[in-house]
Amino acid sequence: MPHVNSSAISRIEWSSGTLSIWFRTSGKYDYYGVPESIYIAFLAARSKGTFFNDHIRDHY
Repeated sequence: MPHVNSSAISRIEWSSGTLSIWFRTSGKYDYYGVPESIYIAFLAARSKGTFFNDHIRDHY
């Protein structure tokens, strides 16, 4: 369960295509059909919030 350094996101997990994101203010959300490559890039992104908005939100 990787905890991340982000003002908006506290934790990110991926399992069998489901990306789970724990937001600091609104709790856990699951996104389905997310490739593992997106998860890996998300973990590596300098800004987790920007990556989320550009590559996950409204895509999954």
